[in-house]
Amino acid sequence: MALQLGPEEGFVLSRIDGSTDLDQLALVTGLSAVRLQTILDRLVREGAVEAPRGAPRAAPSTPSPGPDPLAALLDAPPDSPPEEETPEHEEADSAAASPRLLFETQLHRLPEDTRAGLAGTAVEPELSAFCFDPVPQVIARVLSNPRCGLGHARLIAAHHRNAAGFEPLASRAELLHDGEVQRFLLRNPQTPAHLLRALLLKRRLSDLYRAGHDREASERTRGAARELLRERFAKGSAEERAELIIITEGRALVALSGLSLDALLCARPPASTLLIENLARWPATPPTLIAHLLTQPMVLRSPQLRAVLKRHPNAPRSPR
Repeated sequence: MALQLGPEEGFVLSRIDGSTDLDQLALVTGLSAVRLQTILDRLVREGAVEAPRGAPRAAPSTPSPGPDPLAALLDAPPDSPPEEETPEHEEADSAAASPRLLFETQLHRLPEDTRAGLAGTAVEPELSAFCFDPVPQVIARVLSNPRCGLGHARLIAAHHRNAAGFEPLASRAELLHDGEVQRFLLRNPQTPAHLLRALLLKRRLSDLYRAGHDREASERTRGAARELLRERFAKGSAEERAELIIITEGRALVALSGLSLDALLCARPPASTLLIENLARWPATPPTLIAHLLTQPMVLRSPQLRAVLKRHPNAPRSPR
């Protein structure tokens, strides 16, 4: 980190592993052999890498004040432990452990076309690092990489911030069916509206209600879920409608204002006093359901519940 390296030099340094030869390094970096050799010579002079055995060691380009620990390590005997060869190895490992850090400190400096070209053939940890790229073209190449899997799709769904970049992900059904990918997409504020709707359409009414109140979801997602809940509730089966009311203990009724409620709840005993109270406060509760609730043991034991039910506009009138 103390070395003053340019973007190309830092990128080349990250590709050096001690076994890749010059020709392979040129293919990986996309640089010409002449340019690559120039960068390697400077890296050797700076002490960032060690020259191959038998090659003359270049003198440092600028004298360093005081003892240089890098130079001391380079002058260490051949039987020195491999893990102590250069501190740069530890830095590379640290960057590899964090794909975002690797992208922000090295890969993002490269031109967009270069990043897109590398993303299509990258391996770990660079493939995961490219998932943080803000350019849709790079994301498309990541998803076309044969090594791309669910882990990469989840990173893209969680962190990408360009709506156009989600189109390649939307076309990969095997990735889009993953629950974690869907969860991250619903919470990403840049997920396009048509993709949000496609994800929500397949969910049950109770899941739509939860999505509409998920604090971690984006406001666009919550709004889309609430709108779709009303649309689906008007067309849904009686069983699913009843399930929504019972599971939410009537809390969902607030979001369903103006819609009709099935009398199917009459076939089920109320599960809680909160459900009864919410039904009693909802103007659209049908007369048959109010009459049914008034006969339930839970209500007969509670004067307060009977009173709130009898105040409902659809409550049966007592004979004079």
